[in-house]
Amino acid sequence: MNAIEQIMRTAPVIPVIVIEDPAHAVPLAEALVAGGLPVLEVTMRTPAALPAIRAMKNVAGAIVGAGTVTNAAQLDEALEAGSEFIVSPGLTEPLGRAAKMAGVPFLPGIATAGDIMRGLDLGLKHFKFFPATAAGGLPALKALAAPFGEVRFCPTGGITLASAPEWLALDPVLCVGGSWVSPKGAPQREEVERLARQAAALGR
Repeated sequence: MNAIEQIMRTAPVIPVIVIEDPAHAVPLAEALVAGGLPVLEVTMRTPAALPAIRAMKNVAGAIVGAGTVTNAAQLDEALEAGSEFIVSPGLTEPLGRAAKMAGVPFLPGIATAGDIMRGLDLGLKHFKFFPATAAGGLPALKALAAPFGEVRFCPTGGITLASAPEWLALDPVLCVGGSWVSPKGAPQREEVERLARQAAALGR
């Protein structure tokens, strides 16, 4: 099993985290890990993302990665901050090659068969199906997965606690990405832990 597959199999839900204030990073990570979701994707959408990754890396049990990485320069920044894996919204050849050169576990976004074929050409077999709901939902992923038996997915985008079990029931799906487990703003520890426990239980 390769490194990205191990990460994807760690928990049924990968929290997709947007950090506005670096001070929120550690309490949020601690609550998510305590609730059973150790794999944390911090999106590179805010100036607080890199400081947040650096801080979360020190939380016991956390596996911290960078999301919304769109080019090789961002990849370098994320790795310098200590990211253990990289997630991107789409797949370009320059980014795919840079991730491969860096030897970092990489989960690029795909929405079409052409995207998957481009990834396979780069030696990739694990993808984020994004934006999952807007790109056609379950029927689209079932149709996409059919010709590519060796490929595995993490659907992300529009997935909720209610819809996650349907996605997770698909054989090619190893986990889902979800923002519902990490509400924006100052983390309420008990609430985040409760949401994380509910999400972690989906894998049982």
